[in-house]
Amino acid sequence: MFRLQGSKVLAVDMTGDAVKAKNGSMVAYDGQMAFKKMSGGGEGIRGMVTRRLTGEQMVVMEVRGQGTCYFADRASEINLVNLHGDKLFVESSNLLCTDAGLRTGTSFTGLRGGATGNGLFTTTVEGTGQAAIMSDGPAVILRVTPQYPLAVDPGAYIAHQGNLQQNFQSGVTFRTFLGEGGGEAFQIRFEGDGLVYVQPSERNTIGGDV
Repeated sequence: MFRLQGSKVLAVDMTGDAVKAKNGSMVAYDGQMAFKKMSGGGEGIRGMVTRRLTGEQMVVMEVRGQGTCYFADRASEINLVNLHGDKLFVESSNLLCTDAGLRTGTSFTGLRGGATGNGLFTTTVEGTGQAAIMSDGPAVILRVTPQYPLAVDPGAYIAHQGNLQQNFQSGVTFRTFLGEGGGEAFQIRFEGDGLVYVQPSERNTIGGDV
């Protein structure tokens, strides 16, 4: 069971089961635990090839045992996501931990990746169980409905879930409206029905103004 200790430490209670977590994110544990280094961002040969082609790389470890294991990463804020047979799309750098039974893979995201510098693919987590995602500052969860699409700055995007279609748009930036320069002239537009997770700070991108 996943639970938060404050907002920046994830506690996972295990009774012989396992979780997959970002390599190096374990900060403490009690009981008996075994650790195994794995490859993330996709499973099997297809996942390996995809990671090499796209750069969507994630080194994870499997933790199995009896007791409680604690995870954190650079004092990032942590949010818990409950999946019920659905799929979560998340930037690999923002994924902290998942139930071992959840399937991880990669999904093509189009030109958006070329602008953000995070590769043309993003990590997917699918199945029934819990996942923990990270953000730089408290994440905001925004609802998208057919009546209300959402435009997001690529540098602030963390993850999304639900029946959403995303389109990459260029030629306009939030800073343009503020009379400022130096930012990426890109937006991600989400349409449909679902949730989008954004953080209150921007990761570095390589898109630049166009």
